[in-house]
This record gives sequence, structure tokens and C-alpha cells, in this order.
Amino acid sequence: MKQTKHIILLALFIALSLSLFMLESMLPLPLPAPGSKLGLANLVTVAALYILGTRDAIVILITRVMISSMLGGGPTIFMYSVSGASLSLAVMALLKRTHLFSVIGVSAAGGFAHNVAQTAIAALLIESSSIFLYLPVLGPLGIATGLLIGIVAGRIISAVTHHQKAV
Repeated sequence: MKQTKHIILLALFIALSLSLFMLESMLPLPLPAPGSKLGLANLVTVAALYILGTRDAIVILITRVMISSMLGGGPTIFMYSVSGASLSLAVMALLKRTHLFSVIGVSAAGGFAHNVAQTAIAALLIESSSIFLYLPVLGPLGIATGLLIGIVAGRIISAVTHHQKAV
């Protein structure tokens, strides 16, 4: 019974992550960098990292990236998504383990790492390092969106933790 509940919880996190991803793809956002996004689906990744742990966060993230790429991205989008998401989660998991950073700081670092990884993939695909000149725009944008995601994730984590203690 416990394993069934865990599978259902993972499915709910994945569904929420995919829903936020799809919602964001429909929103016209006035961000200063073409192709940049808020990363709403990363809200679920950050929350999962703190609520469920690293292994479950990896399962949720990889499943979301695979499904979202199949729904409307293809192999190139998959490469961008999996590289950004993987480096972001790795950085966040490592920083979380140090206990030196709040969820907001961890998320901000994840947002920056996501943009670094995607810029590196772009450099490989276009076979030019000049794309890294775009990083001074993308880097701070990733940090800013990571801060916002971290603030919201912190509230969710706090509410879930408080609820679990009450039950």
C-alpha cells in the first residue's frame, strides 16, 4: 500500500510539472532574452527535491523532460531540456546537501546552471563559442527566475512540511 501511495504521489508531481510546462508554453512572456522562460515546471522540481528527495526529483524531472519533448519538442529541444534540467538539478542537490543555502539560494543557483548548460549545448550545436556572449543576459535572468521559483517553492515546502507534522 505504501508503494502504491508513493507511485501516485510521483504521478501527481509529474502531472503538475507537465501542466505548468504546458501553461507556460501558452503564455506570451515579455522577457528580455528571446526563447527565455520563467521555468514554472522547475517549481515542481525544487519542491520535489526538498519534499521527496533527490532520487524522486530525478524521476520526476526526467519523466517531464521526456514527455514534454515528445509532445512538442523533438530531439533538439530534448537536448536543451535534458542538459539544462540535469545540470540544474545536480547543482541544486549538491547545494542542498551542504545546508549552507536556503531553498531560494539553491533554486537561484539551479536557474543559473540551467542557462549555462543550455548555452553550452547551443555552442556545440552551432559549433561556435560566440553564443557564450549571450550568457551575461541569460545568467542573471536565470538567477532572477530561480529566486522567484525558490520563494514560491519555499512556501509550498513549508506548507507541506507543516501539514505532514499535523497529520
